[in-house]
Amino acid sequence: MIRRSRLRRRLDRRPGGVPAAVPFLVLMSLVLVLGPAGCSDAKDGRAEPRKTVPAKKPNIVFVLTDDLSWNLVAHMPQVRDMQARGLTFDNFFVADSLCCTSRSTILTGKYPHNTGVRTNFPPDGGYEVFKAHGGEQSAFGAGLQKAGYRTAFLGKYLNGYQPGDTQGGATPYVPPGWSEWYVTGNGYPEYNYNLNENGRLVRYGQAPQDYLTDVLSGKANDFVQRAADARQPFFMEVATFAPHGPFVPAPRHAAVLPGVRAPRSPSFNEPDVRDKPSWLRSHPRLRKPGLRAIDNGFRDRARMVQAVDEMIARLRQTLAAKGLDRDTYLVFGSDNGFHMGEHRLAGGKMTAFDTDIRVPYVVVGPGVQAGRRTGALVQNTDLAPTFLDLAGAPVPPATDGRSLVPFLRGTEPAGWRNVALIEHVKPRPTAEDPDRQDSAPGAPPTYNALRLRDALYVEYQDGEREFYDLVRDPHQLANQGGRLPPDRQRQLSALLYALTHCSGAGCASAGRTR
Repeated sequence: MIRRSRLRRRLDRRPGGVPAAVPFLVLMSLVLVLGPAGCSDAKDGRAEPRKTVPAKKPNIVFVLTDDLSWNLVAHMPQVRDMQARGLTFDNFFVADSLCCTSRSTILTGKYPHNTGVRTNFPPDGGYEVFKAHGGEQSAFGAGLQKAGYRTAFLGKYLNGYQPGDTQGGATPYVPPGWSEWYVTGNGYPEYNYNLNENGRLVRYGQAPQDYLTDVLSGKANDFVQRAADARQPFFMEVATFAPHGPFVPAPRHAAVLPGVRAPRSPSFNEPDVRDKPSWLRSHPRLRKPGLRAIDNGFRDRARMVQAVDEMIARLRQTLAAKGLDRDTYLVFGSDNGFHMGEHRLAGGKMTAFDTDIRVPYVVVGPGVQAGRRTGALVQNTDLAPTFLDLAGAPVPPATDGRSLVPFLRGTEPAGWRNVALIEHVKPRPTAEDPDRQDSAPGAPPTYNALRLRDALYVEYQDGEREFYDLVRDPHQLANQGGRLPPDRQRQLSALLYALTHCSGAGCASAGRTR
């Protein structure tokens, strides 16, 4: 094991011979960037094809945060600037509001019922289950490599992954599809962790420069700088542990935002939960100590994302300085949302409420119009096919999602879904689960749900149901599950059954109401 006490010394280490992005091509016109063009030569009256410059493959930088909810974006000026300069997906939903299930879906483009990953740990989920179901082979990294990309993965991979595990080899294991690998297992405290750095286990301690988000920022910046000197397009995912609990901000941010507290939406500490399902009806109203803990937690979460925002600023500056910004898509998002006080719930996720399933996603890059927003229902199943599509790589037939590239170019694809699927299996409580605060008896039981433009419908394993009219009740306060007309309930149940049993291209048709 290698001990490195200073960030500067770690960042000065340069792996040799790492190709990355093609230098920026100065093209005659935007038409040539978007595709082949022809012209007519008047010398002999015959039309002759003009020799065209093939479109350059773009670079892609994906910043994936952990448990970052929409109400934290107000404290992230870089993300807000991305919104002003790019495209915001206002209705981006995760297929399950839980770390490992969501990240497995992101990597493969498949719903949890097809990845086999339903929880954070075996036997229902975790890294071992992902690997056993062929997740590493079907993850988008391998497809990008085949398309000529240099790929890098930094930060958090999947729950249960151990950076020192050799998987029977001589050195720590690096999954297929990744040219560079800087990944840890337990980075939640932000200090005292090991990183698998391209097959070498490196120990980081508790010095200020060992703060994990900052270490990832340095390595990401280093990768981009080296990529600028090579002739190969690149994909880089930087997956932070921030702002996941235990809510440890960087030392320089420990005292900022002193007056911030958790937003008080109409659902905060909901006055009347008698109409809610039994798992939620039993929750008493939050009292002063609980409210104080929620405010303190939210404040530290807002402090944590300052380092993430600074990382984004640094990456954008480096891309611009190296002339890569006009050839690079920068994608910002979260693996799931997080509730803090809504519906009388303290801190956690896993519910079908919008606080947990609706997450921020913003994209800037070539051809993306500034300040655009779309209300189309998109999901984390759509990320893998989007990355492959941008790279000009084939999308595997088993992919459940669809490419978002048409949205980046200002159009909505024909036949786009108008129903998003949410599916969740209640985890077994275990001391090793970083989300165990949500695994207590008061957490929701196993359920499947539909999120439509104007409604939320939930079927629990125990037979209870929820239905919210989001036009009249956007904060999901009045459960009408027991008052649905029989025909409407049958329609929703049939739609839910079709989606929870779909695969591949069949999910596109299953995701549209008749």
